[in-house]
Amino acid sequence: MVRSLRYVGVLGVCALFAACGQIAPRQAACTADSCHVRHEIVQSGEASWYSNKFEGRLTASGEHFDSGAFTAAHRTLPLGSHVRVRSLATGKSVVVRINDRGPYVNKRIIDLSYAAAKSLGLTDARSMQVQLERVENNENARTEPEGDAILTTGR
Repeated sequence: MVRSLRYVGVLGVCALFAACGQIAPRQAACTADSCHVRHEIVQSGEASWYSNKFEGRLTASGEHFDSGAFTAAHRTLPLGSHVRVRSLATGKSVVVRINDRGPYVNKRIIDLSYAAAKSLGLTDARSMQVQLERVENNENARTEPEGDAILTTGR
């Protein structure tokens, strides 16, 4: 008897979880107007940029580092993912592709290529406070910093 009550209790809890996890079909469907790519704020902290001594060296993704490409190193974000790096000091932003691991300097959250750092105005300083926002992986991802230039990811 006690055993059968346990089974009924377990089945009841499972049914409760199953009912709570269901979404009505009317609410689950979305149209082109109602669905938007969600951007996720990943981190805020200090950014730095690669020195020229890394030019041509292999990155964690297996490609050679190119200071002219809009790429970056991050400790945990997936290789190949894209993030928008926004300078909290200047308001400028750039989209970069994560292709390496790092930075290995305490309190820094991202290392940018020279091209990405220059577009943010970071090359005149050792580091800068930034906010990272994960964006959709898109080869044509674009951002417009202050000014007339449009920066694209990749080369």
